[in-house]
Amino acid sequence: MAIALTLPTASGALAPCTLRGATPVKPPAGVKFNRIAYSAAHVVADPLAAVDPWLQCAVDWDATIGYRRHLWSLGLGVAEAMDTAQRGMGLDWPTSLELVRRSLDAAKDVPGALVASGCGTDHLNIDEVKSVDDVIRGYEEQMAAIEALGGKLIVMASRALARVARSPADYERVYDRILSQARQPVVLHWLGDMFDPALAGYWGTADVDRAMDTALGIIAAHPDKVDGIKISLLDKDKEIAMRRRLPPGVRMYTGDDFNYAELIAGDGHGSEPTHGKSDALLGIFDAIAPAASAALGELAQGNIEQFHAILGPTVPLSRHIFAAPTRFYKTGVVFMAWLNGHQSHFTMVGGQQSTRSLQHFAELFRLADAANLLEQPELAAKRMKTLLALHGVEG
Repeated sequence: MAIALTLPTASGALAPCTLRGATPVKPPAGVKFNRIAYSAAHVVADPLAAVDPWLQCAVDWDATIGYRRHLWSLGLGVAEAMDTAQRGMGLDWPTSLELVRRSLDAAKDVPGALVASGCGTDHLNIDEVKSVDDVIRGYEEQMAAIEALGGKLIVMASRALARVARSPADYERVYDRILSQARQPVVLHWLGDMFDPALAGYWGTADVDRAMDTALGIIAAHPDKVDGIKISLLDKDKEIAMRRRLPPGVRMYTGDDFNYAELIAGDGHGSEPTHGKSDALLGIFDAIAPAASAALGELAQGNIEQFHAILGPTVPLSRHIFAAPTRFYKTGVVFMAWLNGHQSHFTMVGGQQSTRSLQHFAELFRLADAANLLEQPELAAKRMKTLLALHGVEG
């Protein structure tokens, strides 16, 4: 029997919607990927905690770690305590460190599980940061804490550094210091200001090409300490240009949630393998994990057409989830987890379930159905109707 419901449109009218009823794609068993693929994973809030959601952070640890086990079961790595987990946007540093600790502990039970953890400066009171040395000390504090747990670092872009740096040389000084101390190769993180306005002008300039030169110079000075760089600029041409200039063996981890399918597939440019393709470190992989796993499995087997057939339909959904204001994309990621039964509620750290409109959620629901991403259609429709009723739309 067809599943139908009534959804609001962009104009504010109501229109019928009948689910396609397509069977969600299942990843092939036992296939090893030929790309490294991290999913930046969300956190599950504790809706029963007696806290002020805008001021305090309460995490449902069992559900949060359970979702990471789900990602590992699909062959995806976990990029921990990143902006998808609302790092610096509701998730504070003490809770982030506890999240890293619990994820690393859980990963020990999963052979081959990948975890890389965000290291930043978000514990600093930004109004008290007066110098580059203050930023260095902030990075070093988090670096020491994560490495003491045995963690691999993702060196996150720093709001504090963006605020106090006066030139590219300040960035070079900070990153030279951090990279020279790293125990194992790190992933660098370049997050565009569409994701976080406080990061405007990162690397010491608003000119993206000049910023890229600075970042590449830092990497070239420490190629043995850099596993790769994740860039989230939503500009595929900039990503391709940068990956072709990376030192041999340094990976480009795409963070382009608009163009990830073609960037991961690659263009085969050059003789250096990492110049012709991107690996992945993506927030959208949290929301489309089964499709991402299935597509990567097909790619590993040389089935490029099937790779695009699976992943291509997810791109319109991703572009919708990451639509401006892009920093609110976490809401769509958590909404997908709720629709698909991976958590029992649609409550977020910081109360951020309120950052998108009902029309946004309705279109997200339609696009998830079109991409065969509703894992339990009956449950998804029931939960969508619950949200509709909460907004006064009955029937």
